[in-house]
Amino acid sequence: MRRFSSSPLSSQFENVGFIGLGNMGSRMASNLLKAGYKLTVHDVNHNVTKMFTNVGVPSKETPFEVAEASDVVITMLPSSNHVMDVYMGPNGLLDERSPLRPHLLIDSSTIDPQTSRKLSAKVASCTLKEKKDYDLVVRKLKQDNWENPLMLDAPVSGGVLSAEAGTLTFMVGGSEDAYLAAKSLLLSMGKNAIFCGGAGNGSAAKICNNLAMAVSMLGVSEALSLGQSLGISASTLTKIFNSSTARCWSRYQVLL
Repeated sequence: MRRFSSSPLSSQFENVGFIGLGNMGSRMASNLLKAGYKLTVHDVNHNVTKMFTNVGVPSKETPFEVAEASDVVITMLPSSNHVMDVYMGPNGLLDERSPLRPHLLIDSSTIDPQTSRKLSAKVASCTLKEKKDYDLVVRKLKQDNWENPLMLDAPVSGGVLSAEAGTLTFMVGGSEDAYLAAKSLLLSMGKNAIFCGGAGNGSAAKICNNLAMAVSMLGVSEALSLGQSLGISASTLTKIFNSSTARCWSRYQVLL
């Protein structure tokens, strides 16, 4: 990983914590560095955290320590169980020993809407160490002051290639005020950030998107199988699919 230079920030969330440095998270975090954010990271795999510490990014041993160093924390984790553990487990983000420093928590994991809604309610019930007037920075913000911490569920679409290129699409659920405040941060990692409504709606939108993609992939697979059973070679079908109405992202994934 090369060292990135800082640039002026368009977001008020200067200190960003990032938890979950897998294939997606590591690339998203790298794009935040390129955008000039001050990053603090955590992952259970110390080999991946070394990629960041080697270029001067501090790492922490626990999610709680990440929260203590951050204005906003982003999580990108494999499952609902992992998200619950990072938020609610021992030394988690919502450790009851201390009020929260982060004003905003963003979960970009692909999880069920019920878990997103449960965590959003829990986050909103927490108290803040320090209140800030974000209306000075985000003129569209309806609240004069950010009274309580908030959470956004913001899963992504685009895969590893889009994560690396910074062209992800974020599907965002939660407070619209929080979405407006976080939009420039999200657009440092993607090209689209779409507000989907209340808590859990981002996670619901991701499930719907995945369902539509899965149906498309099944259709391409069945068509490929049928064509071969009728005597058409896979290479010929591929040429047809690539130059006709069957051409789609799912077709590319099936034939890759």
